[in-house]
Amino acid sequence: MSYSYSKDIKLNFIDAESKVKEALLNVGFGVLTEINMREAFKSKLDLDYKNYKILGACNPHLAKEALEYESLIGILMPCNILVIDNEDKTTKIVFPLAESLLEITENEEVFSLSKRVDELLKKAFDEIT
Repeated sequence: MSYSYSKDIKLNFIDAESKVKEALLNVGFGVLTEINMREAFKSKLDLDYKNYKILGACNPHLAKEALEYESLIGILMPCNILVIDNEDKTTKIVFPLAESLLEITENEEVFSLSKRVDELLKKAFDEIT
C-alpha cells in the first residue's frame, strides 16, 4: 500500500522548500515543525549529509476536528512533508497520503476527514512546479 507521493522539481533546495511552504499556506496548512536532518547528523554524528528536511504541516481546523474524533490521533500528527536535495540542481518533494496513514485508526470520522486532508495536500502538491 502506498503512503506517499512525490516528484522531482527543477529548483534548488532552498527555493523548493520555500515553494512547498507557500503552497501549504495557500491551502490552510502552516508548518509547525522543521527537522533538518543535515544539521542533526552533523551535530550528533559529525556526518556530512545532503539537505533533507521534514516539515510538520498542520491545518488547525482539521487538527481540532481530528482530535474531537480520536483523542490519541496526535501520535499521527502533524502531516510530514519531505524536501530532499537530489544534489543535481533538483529537489524531491514527498507528500503523505493521509487516507492510507489514518486508516489505522479504524475510525470512520477520521477516515472521512483524511479524504479532505488529502484533497488539500494534493492541491498544494500540484501547485508546486
